[in-house]
Amino acid sequence: MPSTHSVRRQAGAALIVGLIMLLLITLAVTAGFTLSNTNLKSVGNMQNRNEAVAASNRAIEEVAASLLLPGVDGSPSLTAPQGTVSLVDINNDGTTDYRVQIAPPTCVRATKSTGTGGGGAVGPGGIGGGASTTGSGLNAVPDQYNSVWDISTSVTDAASGTVTSVRQGVRALLSKEQFLALCS
Repeated sequence: MPSTHSVRRQAGAALIVGLIMLLLITLAVTAGFTLSNTNLKSVGNMQNRNEAVAASNRAIEEVAASLLLPGVDGSPSLTAPQGTVSLVDINNDGTTDYRVQIAPPTCVRATKSTGTGGGGAVGPGGIGGGASTTGSGLNAVPDQYNSVWDISTSVTDAASGTVTSVRQGVRALLSKEQFLALCS
């Protein structure tokens, strides 16, 4: 038969071991909660960044399309693209989520397209095209220039104030008049 003194020691040891196990389980749960909370914040930040880049790409597409918009009379636009501001409501709730500041696009490089002539045939937007015109009685294809434009944006998140920068190169086919006016 065990003495009452050794039973008391065992009961005290069990209490201490139980408290240590409870402490370890508490620490494991706390660490798991902290880690999951950090991951949630990280995923949220990545989603906000992707939304900002999508808003920026939308604004860049609008600016790139404006490079080739014809003038009022149908002739190619000779007005240099300007910097603009675009307000984006990404979730369609009626409030602006992102403010996209677009710097004035710059023509980085322009080269004459090979196989173009110097005739007067002009298509929509001032850009001509077609196959060989030798002996057909048609005018030759007008001079065309492959241009590369640098478009830079700065996107501000309305909720947090964080800023994301996006820079993209855009290629556009220009008429000779556009080349002389915009990429000289």
